[in-house]
Amino acid sequence: MADNNAVLSLLGLCKKANKLSCGHDAAIGAIRSGQAKLCVLSGDSSQRLRDEAKREITMSKSQIPVFVMNITMDEIGRCVSLRSAILTVNDSGFAQSIGKQVDTIRRREENEC
Repeated sequence: MADNNAVLSLLGLCKKANKLSCGHDAAIGAIRSGQAKLCVLSGDSSQRLRDEAKREITMSKSQIPVFVMNITMDEIGRCVSLRSAILTVNDSGFAQSIGKQVDTIRRREENEC
């Protein structure tokens, strides 16, 4: 859970820096326009939304990583002041930092199994 808090904190910083697109329309728009560097989906997002995000990324021919996190829309809402199942990070530095945190979380989860 502490690792998820680190990701949520980084998402909050992205929001304050105006480098985050929150919600379906904003996130899909950022993917289509080429602004998105990373896509984050909540664990309680629908399969339809996950498929749509991946389809949009494929259609845009970009290499945007997609992370389905073990965080809820409510947790995202508390962190970025908007309850959302999909977010895009529109800054390479923030995207890299979040990617590192996600890798750390996944490695710890693999070691626990």
